[in-house]
Amino acid sequence: MATICFYQDTRHEHPLYWIKKVLKIGYISHRKDGITELRINGFEQVRDILNLLKPYIRFKANQASALLQACQLLSKKKIGELSDSEMKKLINFIFIIKKENYKSNSKIDKKVMYKRLGLTP
Repeated sequence: MATICFYQDTRHEHPLYWIKKVLKIGYISHRKDGITELRINGFEQVRDILNLLKPYIRFKANQASALLQACQLLSKKKIGELSDSEMKKLINFIFIIKKENYKSNSKIDKKVMYKRLGLTP
């Protein structure tokens, strides 16, 4: 499932409530480490929000674009219904997102992912 998260120190959480109110979607949760999150779940919901926010995104624009494309693909078909070429596209989107993440400890590369999913490189 696709998820967009907005994070903020709990002492400054009020903008998250404003974003939730303006977008009319998502839920607020408070973590034990003093961080408050606004989470938006679901491929179609994430796709719709990204389409709205896309003109304003300056940081992580590559991630947003890859996630938007993945959501468009996955909102049309279930993952088991994707063709091999669609699965390869999805894997490429995953690795674009992964590359842009702050901390990505996974040692799985595209070759391993293709092998696990029964795809040829």
